[in-house]
Amino acid sequence: MKKLVLLFSITLSVCFVAQNAQAQLSKKEKKEWKKKLKRVSPEQYKQLTEDYAKLKANADQADSKLASLENEVASRDSKIMEMTTELRDKDAEISSIKEKLSTFETAQAAAPVKAGTAPGVVFKVQIGAFTNKDLSKYFDKSSNFSGETDSDGTQKFTLGNFTDYWEADTFKKYLREMGVKDAWIVPYKDGERVAIKDVLEGAI
Repeated sequence: MKKLVLLFSITLSVCFVAQNAQAQLSKKEKKEWKKKLKRVSPEQYKQLTEDYAKLKANADQADSKLASLENEVASRDSKIMEMTTELRDKDAEISSIKEKLSTFETAQAAAPVKAGTAPGVVFKVQIGAFTNKDLSKYFDKSSNFSGETDSDGTQKFTLGNFTDYWEADTFKKYLREMGVKDAWIVPYKDGERVAIKDVLEGAI
C-alpha cells in the first residue's frame, strides 16, 4: 500500500513538473526523486500514468460540460431580459390605450344620443383573441374593457361601448393607427354578441 501511494505521488509530481516549466528542482531534490523512481517498476509507472491520463480526460470533459451549461444559462438569461423588455413595452402600450379610451369615455358621456342608433345595441372593438392570455382580472376595473371565453378556451378582448356604429368605427381606425392591426367591430344586442349583419341596418 505504501508503495502504491509512493508511485502515485511520483506520477503526480512528474506530471506537475512537466506542465510547469518554472518548477525547478534542486540537485538534492533531483537525487531524492531518482532514488524513489528506482523503486518503481515500469509496469507500475505505466499504470499510474494511464490512470492520470484518464482522470485528466474526465476533468476536461467536466469542464466542457460546465462551459456548455454556463452558455445555456447565459442564453436563457438573455431570453428572459428580452421577454421582460417586451412585456414592459406591452404594458406601456396598454396604458396608452387606456388613456386614450378614457378620453373617448369622457367625450362619449358628454355627447347627446345621436339619431340612427339601434335600441339595445352597443358596438365594441375587439382587439384580439388568445388562448394563452388571461386578462379577466382587469374586466371589473373598467366598464369599457371586457372579454368573453369561447367553449374552446379562446379569450376575446374588447374595448369601448358605443351606441353609434361610426364612433366605434372611428375608434377602431384609431387603434389600428396605434398598431392594433387586428382591431374590428363586434355588435352586442341586449348583452349578447350577434352578427354584424343582424344590427347594421338599424344602427347606421
